[in-house]
Amino acid sequence: MSGVPEEDRLVESRDVELWSRGSGDPRHPTVLLIAGDCQSGLEWPDEFVALLASAGLRVLRYDHRDTGRSTTRDFADRPYGFDELAADAVAVLDGWGVEQAHVVGFGMGAVLGQFLALDHRERLTGLTLIGAVALGVDFFGNWERALTGEPTPDGLPTPRRWFVESVFAEQPAPTDRESELDGLVAYGKALAGDELPFDETAFRRAQARVLDHVGTTPPPESHPHGLIEQSLVERGAELSGITTPTLVIQGPLDPISPPPHGRHLADSIPGARLVEIPGMGHALPSAVHAPLASAVVTQTAARVGRSAAAAWAERAQTW
Repeated sequence: MSGVPEEDRLVESRDVELWSRGSGDPRHPTVLLIAGDCQSGLEWPDEFVALLASAGLRVLRYDHRDTGRSTTRDFADRPYGFDELAADAVAVLDGWGVEQAHVVGFGMGAVLGQFLALDHRERLTGLTLIGAVALGVDFFGNWERALTGEPTPDGLPTPRRWFVESVFAEQPAPTDRESELDGLVAYGKALAGDELPFDETAFRRAQARVLDHVGTTPPPESHPHGLIEQSLVERGAELSGITTPTLVIQGPLDPISPPPHGRHLADSIPGARLVEIPGMGHALPSAVHAPLASAVVTQTAARVGRSAAAAWAERAQTW
């Protein structure tokens, strides 16, 4: 990213190595970005990271185990759960010598953010949860209910049926890099929804960077994160004990965690705020970068004093 200092680093987490990247001034408050399932750290767009760094934040992102340049291996030989994935996030902070950070999680990363707020709250200055369901929601069971039409136990909506059907539908294997990018762009466009502008050229360029980072080997048909058997339901009651200042971002067109999942999550955490970004789905196209970065910066600035908050708010108005 032009003008933003960056450093790549491998960090140890128990018996795996995690690739990570730091962007921005190390003297600034740290934001740790946690990507969704099956995603490497570079799924956080460089342009979004640059906005955060330009607002006076240091940004860390990393590849989950079994993604990108982090350690990959057969899940059957070494299974793990969400607890271990959350511990990986803590290991990234340790590897960069960061005592506390504002954690921003997307999708599965937002689930891990909830685990961090419960089990590692001393490492968090704040929490932003994007495209998430609350612990306590039978998320995995709701995938089957989306297909059968069975009502959910809590009355919250299932993922949209068209999305679940698309995930389970047999897809032709990409024959080359361009066909792989074609599929990624089509999938990202579907997740983003049809209300906001979708810059296919910019999204394709971003996905090309991800492929360059990961390598050209197609992803496995059954990704290890989809094999995790740990339930998310049992810990739902614990959300009322979270003390970390929390912001929940809801995309109105999110087909995986549609409204009112964001409201339910915010209501489950004491003092949590809910922000809805108009037209947002379950993706990070360029149209949502500025409003999303502004929401994160505002939430982070609230923890560092009025002068910083005023300066960051002024900077955000130029985006």
